[in-house]
Amino acid sequence: MGFRQFVVFIAAMMATNAIAIDSMLPALPEIGHALAIDTANHAQWVITAYLLGFGAAQIIYGSLADRFGRRSVLMVGLAIYTLASIGAIFAGSFEVMMAARALQGVGSAATRILAVAIVRDCYSGRQMARVMSLAFIVFLSVPIIAPSIGQLIVLFAPWRGIFVMLCLFGAVLMVWTWLRLPETLHPEDRTPISVAGISHAFGLVLGSRITVGYMLAMTMVMGGLFGFINSSQQIFADAFDAAHLFTIVFALIAVFMALSSLLNARIVGRVGMRRVSHAALLGYLAITLVHAGVVASGVENIWTFSILQAGMMFCFGLMVSNFNSMAMEPVGHVAGTASSLLGFVSTIGGALLGFVLGQNFDGTTLPLTFGFAAFGVMALVFVLFAEKGRLFSSHGAPAGRS
Repeated sequence: MGFRQFVVFIAAMMATNAIAIDSMLPALPEIGHALAIDTANHAQWVITAYLLGFGAAQIIYGSLADRFGRRSVLMVGLAIYTLASIGAIFAGSFEVMMAARALQGVGSAATRILAVAIVRDCYSGRQMARVMSLAFIVFLSVPIIAPSIGQLIVLFAPWRGIFVMLCLFGAVLMVWTWLRLPETLHPEDRTPISVAGISHAFGLVLGSRITVGYMLAMTMVMGGLFGFINSSQQIFADAFDAAHLFTIVFALIAVFMALSSLLNARIVGRVGMRRVSHAALLGYLAITLVHAGVVASGVENIWTFSILQAGMMFCFGLMVSNFNSMAMEPVGHVAGTASSLLGFVSTIGGALLGFVLGQNFDGTTLPLTFGFAAFGVMALVFVLFAEKGRLFSSHGAPAGRS
């Protein structure tokens, strides 16, 4: 591939996960009705089942790609994703839909793990950073436009049309990989799968206070994000009677997260990961507590919800990438295993926490906002655990290098 095509290809791989989640949101009521889901909150399983499959599979793809190569493992993942989409198209029951969505997540996990690995194989240094930055700009646009794509499909076609779109997306990526992507892993770099080696790497990861602390903090804030995603359509339709504004406001909220991610890329090298992410965590916690107070006082409306949620997502964008980077700092010598384990714990844990939060939706924003506040407090506790009670600078490094 030429450079431009390679960037677009990596961006498409990175977008696979977000489009499979966010395009579903406008169609959840129709899916629930068609599959005879008797409780509106249970339709959230369409999101959670996917996330559980996506999180669980991350732990195996890194080792498989290091042993068998990037191209073949990516092809298998995309094939699973595409076939699972076909299964969802023809799903006639809730159980079949859940199985299809979980398998779709299993397939999508390959793109999450291999996108970075393929870039690392092909580029290094500033050129690698350039590729990832350009791809990330495209990736950030997906949560903004995906709900609108789903809404547009259900306006002109049955909800199963969304899965047709996902099937075509996966198939195009699979053919693109087959025709244009060579194997990027050099033969001499292939490593055998060793139970002893993997166990040793897991021990190193779980033995690092910083890694465990930031991994758990990331799990907490991911729980808040997934809780919002699970409940968002119901909040606009039931709590605010404004279903027609859902895709617009969701896109605006996603814009704030995208802007903060771009801001982080510009300032983190100068300010430092800890200063940026710790300030963002305190901001996140302050906004969640204010939001909980607004709801408890009975003055919540669609505009207070949207403004405060946008502020939370802005802080979220400044936290997560830095939390992940700081969790990886002490375990760079086992980066593949560490990345897989971090993805596994934060996605599975976040999905379960978000599901619990979503299942408590009662027609108001009260459970969600109080859940945000609780998760924010727990995230702060885990960060303090990681840093031995200090914020804004590492307990083991000079403040200027944090």
